[in-house]
Amino acid sequence: MTARAVFLDRDGTLMADVGYPRHPDQVTLLPGAAEGLAACRDAGFRLAIISNQSGVGRGYFGADAVRAVHQRLLDLLAAEGVPIDDAQYCLHAPEDDCACRKPSPLMIERSARQLGVDLAASFMVGDKPSDVEAGRRAGCRTILLSPGTARSDGSTADFVAGDWEACARIILASGTTVESR
Repeated sequence: MTARAVFLDRDGTLMADVGYPRHPDQVTLLPGAAEGLAACRDAGFRLAIISNQSGVGRGYFGADAVRAVHQRLLDLLAAEGVPIDDAQYCLHAPEDDCACRKPSPLMIERSARQLGVDLAASFMVGDKPSDVEAGRRAGCRTILLSPGTARSDGSTADFVAGDWEACARIILASGTTVESR
């Protein structure tokens, strides 16, 4: 069996989006995220965080703040029995025109190589068009996590999920025929 992964945006996908989180006490898991990720892990998916963190490049805080927030997220997920296999962060500002910032697929591709996963058998889950575009460019199936709604007009995502329960259902059904949006 080929290894599969769920690549995950961080802010607004795994944890509440508070703007530019710089303190670990700002980390709150989104409802159902841990349960959904545990189900994906139980089904054999590897889990990787793929996140733009431009607060560093913009000078709002240093890389140490990103590490502290990341560690708090890992701790909260581990407490729910959900280890994360890899994490890739872009610390550049949008105007830096770097090669790694989403919607570039570079962070997803790096993580896939590290984890030994088949991108075509994997998913990218995020709450923004840049997440969907990065996943699409990498060759993953994509899910726009759009809390409170089951549709997002104009989305290029393969699927749209209103919450983590719906997101996990889509991923877990990937071995069978699933209609996209």
